[in-house]
Amino acid sequence: MRAPQPNEEPSPGARVHQLAQSGPTVLRILLGGQLRRLREANRISREDAGEAIRASGSKISRLELGRVGFKERDVADLLTLYGVTDPVERDTLLSLARQANAPGWWHHYNDVLPPWFEVYIGLEEAAERLRVHETRFVPELLQTEEYAHAVLRLAHPEAPPAEIARRVSVRMRRQQILRRQDAPQLWALVDETALWRRPGGTEVLRAQLAALREAVQARHITLQVVPMQRGALAAATGPFSLLRFAEPALPDVVYVEQLTSALYLDKPADLAVYKKQLDRLSVQALPPTATSGILTGILEELG
Repeated sequence: MRAPQPNEEPSPGARVHQLAQSGPTVLRILLGGQLRRLREANRISREDAGEAIRASGSKISRLELGRVGFKERDVADLLTLYGVTDPVERDTLLSLARQANAPGWWHHYNDVLPPWFEVYIGLEEAAERLRVHETRFVPELLQTEEYAHAVLRLAHPEAPPAEIARRVSVRMRRQQILRRQDAPQLWALVDETALWRRPGGTEVLRAQLAALREAVQARHITLQVVPMQRGALAAATGPFSLLRFAEPALPDVVYVEQLTSALYLDKPADLAVYKKQLDRLSVQALPPTATSGILTGILEELG
């Protein structure tokens, strides 16, 4: 394959190489997308690609979505099938496959984290913007340790203390993204009723609201409160998150958590519905400039 010419857009392989600092979840998605584009460009079916790596068409689908890890041998065989013979491009993509298989920090907690949530943590780590709608409690990325402990104890009433402590550790570790030099923009829409709930009692809530009032002073954190009298839409919608990435090759993702699984939506039609709902909710909510006063008012009523 020839080298790119001046003023020519770099090849997908070169573009992927520039993203090698991303986390393993994002790298899997990027590599899977590149393999899909190569397969489609050569008009090869998933079933035929599956046979080339001694697997099925459904395995190719999972690889292309970045839902499973990559074997370097499989990637090499697929590149050969797709006619990728340039040593530089092959080495770039094979190196990416190795990096995509490197475990993230959250893999150390796989005893308490279901696989479907590990995917979310990887996406959260790589997101440039996070839009969160929360109706139940204070958003997880803004919870204090004591408040998180109380919420997780409610969610897992039969779990032993050691397991709850590990779950709290995961939540606190996730919050480090907001303290990075390149911290993502967090915009949270929270139902006012969530700010009154006391999972750990009044003192825990008071400390949580005080911490929240301090957090919203940061330039990369925006919090809007949907007042109780306008909360019907918020209640009907339910909690979800919209993640946006700096990498052009990555689509936006909507994350909807369920009790035993989660939905990851990235189809344009689905994204349009959720984005429209966020816009409607932001109109229903009070402006961000009112948030500090709302939190102060609740704190005063708590005594």
